[in-house]
Amino acid sequence: MMQYKETAVTPQGWILIFICWLIAMGALFGSLFFSEVMGLKPCVLCWYQRIFIYPLAILFLVGMFPLDRSVVRYTLPLATFGWLFAVYHYLLYSGYIPESLQPCSKELSCAEINLELMGFVTIPMLSILSYSAIITLLLIFKKRNTL
Repeated sequence: MMQYKETAVTPQGWILIFICWLIAMGALFGSLFFSEVMGLKPCVLCWYQRIFIYPLAILFLVGMFPLDRSVVRYTLPLATFGWLFAVYHYLLYSGYIPESLQPCSKELSCAEINLELMGFVTIPMLSILSYSAIITLLLIFKKRNTL
């Protein structure tokens, strides 16, 4: 029988989850700003990415008070699926995936570039960066707080 050594969660562990929460909240409010303030209608792939980021904001908050060492178990899958949708959306945006394979309608194309910051940063790229940062921080948290 395997015995596990009980390890205490470090204060840095709480900070990692807090940063994940800040990123999720930034992505949540950013998506709402783009759609509600700037008037950019979200396409189907944007909605799927939102489906995975919105619960993360709540789950990280719940996982911080008190700090739950198993927070990775229920947030990493959401972040990973959101990241996959974001990558697919970015590849569609970039033209690597033909428009015939897009799930969006003709009225609201997933391949249409609505916003470019600094000439190259698009909404799907922002999503990829957010999910990548969250996944990286969760993996660091998991490594530091396990055997």
